Amino acid sequence: MYIGEVAKKTGLSVKAIRFYEEKDLIIAPKRKGVYRVYTPEHIEVLKLISEAKDLGVTLSELKGVIKYHNGSANWTEINAFLVVIRQRLENELQAISEKIAKLDICIGSINSCQKTA
Repeated sequence: MYIGEVAKKTGLSVKAIRFYEEKDLIIAPKRKGVYRVYTPEHIEVLKLISEAKDLGVTLSELKGVIKYHNGSANWTEINAFLVVIRQRLENELQAISEKIAKLDICIGSINSCQKTA
């Protein structure tokens, strides 16, 4: 499929797709004449990039993880990376929960002081 269709399927701009290709985040697609021809594998990796960015993963982190072997992404390594990202998000969630608990204590103290005043 051509880049316009890939853009529609991934929600990415043509410019972003070309940028990711330039940065070697996706393997260079084969060409049919002057046109790049993308595969379903390209779509999956592009979706991964987009979703990972939404989770706060940087492109440099992704660059170190998205590796190809014989033209296919190493999904085992990508999966292991995503497990690490999940743990990082859980840690962030725990830290936020602790901050909320501290705020609740402060709010409770303020409310108690106002009732006695």
